[in-house]
Amino acid sequence: MHFLQIMVLAVIQGLTELLPVSSSAHVIVAERLMGFDPASPEMTFLLVMLHTGTMFSVLIYFWRRWRRLLAPTGPMVNSAGKSAGGPFLKMIILATACTGVLGLALKFIIEQLILEGVFGYPHGEVEQLFRNLPLIGVALLAGGLLIMAAGIWEKAEKTSGFNTVSSVLIGTIQGLCLPFRGFSRSGATISTALFCGIRRDLAEDFSFALAVLLTPPVIVLELRRLLKASGVHAITGAQLTALTLPGLLGMFGSFLAGLVALWWLSSWLDRGRWRYFGYYCVFFSAIVLLGHGMGL
Repeated sequence: MHFLQIMVLAVIQGLTELLPVSSSAHVIVAERLMGFDPASPEMTFLLVMLHTGTMFSVLIYFWRRWRRLLAPTGPMVNSAGKSAGGPFLKMIILATACTGVLGLALKFIIEQLILEGVFGYPHGEVEQLFRNLPLIGVALLAGGLLIMAAGIWEKAEKTSGFNTVSSVLIGTIQGLCLPFRGFSRSGATISTALFCGIRRDLAEDFSFALAVLLTPPVIVLELRRLLKASGVHAITGAQLTALTLPGLLGMFGSFLAGLVALWWLSSWLDRGRWRYFGYYCVFFSAIVLLGHGMGL
């Protein structure tokens, strides 16, 4: 890939990853327009590294807010000072565990039972779904409708914090997002929190803390897939640098763009404009489906 192509993808990823509009769908469409295969190990590893860049921007942006929430014995409290749920870190770990269980189960079902068992692929990989634009379009539509519903029908009475039930629900919905590009992870998790009556600022904190915890294992899995596809068994430092350099460059670009996107998202959440992101997802799903119909 050319440096300019990497930077274009990095900016697209950085601006959309932290907005609830599915960064993956936008990057996949851009990759298709550039003539790349979004399901190839090189492209999926690049996508994960772009996620890593935005993960670092999340850490910088949210750290001051998270320090209080991450106190070992400090449960989240409401404005009256009363406990409104379990400790933040405990709820994050619980939600992530639910994501991991459902994500692995979906991976097995999609790869072993559907791709290999039903469609006869010799070696099924969940990343093969990234080539399926109709599926991405439908996922965008579903995510957009969920965001719109949360923006319109979120509970008026806020519980302020998280509990076991809300954490399990959010972790489960995040697990559903993993294999289906277009079903925005941040959009789905924040919307679920809003449905549970959680304050918008805490919903935002929780969603992006989940992203930070989820990113490292995904990096390891995609790097392993890239090395396996490259046929490398005893890799040298030079070979590793050559394989990962595009991802490292993209990570830096998405980090800068991610800071801009985070500021924008926070301002829209505070102003009660959450449902407008849903409108955009529905609109973009129509663009994706139209593009597929035109041979993209």
